[in-house]
Amino acid sequence: VSNDAVLVGLGSISSPEFTLAIIGLVITGVLLAFKVKGALLLGIVASTLIGFPLGLTQAPSGSWAPPSLAPIFLKFDFSQVFSLDMFIVLFTFLLVDMFDTVGTLIGVSTKAGMLSEDGKIPRAKQALFADAVGTTVGAMLGTSTVTTYVESAAGVEEGGRTGLTSLVVAGLFLLSLFVSPLFLMIPGAATAPALIMVGIFMITPIKEMELNDITEALPAFLTMFMMPLTYSISEGIVFGITSYVILKVLSGKAKQIPILTYVVAAIFIVSFFI
Repeated sequence: VSNDAVLVGLGSISSPEFTLAIIGLVITGVLLAFKVKGALLLGIVASTLIGFPLGLTQAPSGSWAPPSLAPIFLKFDFSQVFSLDMFIVLFTFLLVDMFDTVGTLIGVSTKAGMLSEDGKIPRAKQALFADAVGTTVGAMLGTSTVTTYVESAAGVEEGGRTGLTSLVVAGLFLLSLFVSPLFLMIPGAATAPALIMVGIFMITPIKEMELNDITEALPAFLTMFMMPLTYSISEGIVFGITSYVILKVLSGKAKQIPILTYVVAAIFIVSFFI
C-alpha cells in the first residue's frame, strides 16, 4: 500500500482484501499445477464467489445498457495541433506507444515460442498495423489508448496461438458492454492472483538471456528493473536500449549494433532533455 516514507509498504495482512487475494493465489496456483484449462478464469470466479461472505463482492447493480458514446465520440480539438507543445506531446506519445507495443509483442511472442531464430517477431508489420488502427479508432471513440496488453500472456498460457484467439476475445469484449454490471462486481482482490500469474508467465523467458555476456545481461536487467520503478514499459525499454548501445560501443563491440539501433538510442537520449 502507499507509504509516505518509502513509497510502498506492507499493508494489513488481516484485511479481507489480502485474505481473498492469498486464497485466490493458492487456488489459481494449484489449478495451474494440475494443468487445468482455464485455470486463471476459474481462479477469478472462485475468488469472486469467496468474496461474498468477506463482504468484498457485491451483487450486480446499475444499468445493463451499453454506455452512450455521444458525449465523447469525435470530440476533437485542433486548436493547438501545430504548436511546439503539441509536437512534443505527439513525439513522446509515439515513442511510448510504439515501444510499449514492441515490448509487449516480444514478451508475448517469446512466451508463445513464436520468435524466429534471430529473435524477430513473426508478421510484426501486421501486428503493429492492428495496434495503430486500434489507437486511432480508440481516439475517435474518446477512449484511452487501445494497444496490445501484456495480459495476453494469459491467453498464450491457455494455448492461444492464432488470430482466432484475438477474435474470440474481441467478441467477448463486445458482449461485456451489455453485461458490464456483472464484470464490475468482481473485486480487485479477485483479479490480483491472475495478474501475479501473468507476471510469472512473462518472467520465464529470462532463462534465455546470455548471462555470461555483461553487455547483454546488464541492459536486460536494467530494462526489467526500470519498468516497475518508472511505472512504464516504454521507459524501461528506453534505459535498456540506451545502456545496450553505450556498453557495446565502450567494450569494442560497436559493429554488433545495427545502424537503426544507434538512431533509436540517439532519439532516446534527445528525448531525455525535451
